[in-house]
Amino acid sequence: MYRRILIPMENSAADQTILEHIKPFARLTGAHLLLVHVADGFVARNYNQLQLAESEEMRVDRAYLDKRQRELREEGFVCETVLALGQPSSEIVKLAQARDIDLIAMASHGHRLLGDILHGSTITEVRHRSAVPLLVVPAGK
Repeated sequence: MYRRILIPMENSAADQTILEHIKPFARLTGAHLLLVHVADGFVARNYNQLQLAESEEMRVDRAYLDKRQRELREEGFVCETVLALGQPSSEIVKLAQARDIDLIAMASHGHRLLGDILHGSTITEVRHRSAVPLLVVPAGK
């Protein structure tokens, strides 16, 4: 049932939280993992339109994804990575559809009202815009 799991990564402690929850599940089901980070700085959002050079943000994000991929492969997981560019919720939804994803697994920071208004809620947007089941785990403090 769950063959491909998309895991948005933030390059924060929340990543370890979601990975610790999803790894046993992926082992049990034999699921392949797709680690995704969405770079959303100015250069990332305008990279293709303005034909910009890769930013430091993008290089750091790519290195982080590569490191996580190596770690998971060393543990025996089949794992791919994507560095997407743009608005996080939109890119997550597009990738889930394009890559035939069966489950999206995300860590939640638990913003409430004011935090969601100020920062937006990627989880809320993904939940409303995707038909793919969503597993949400509270991020560790």
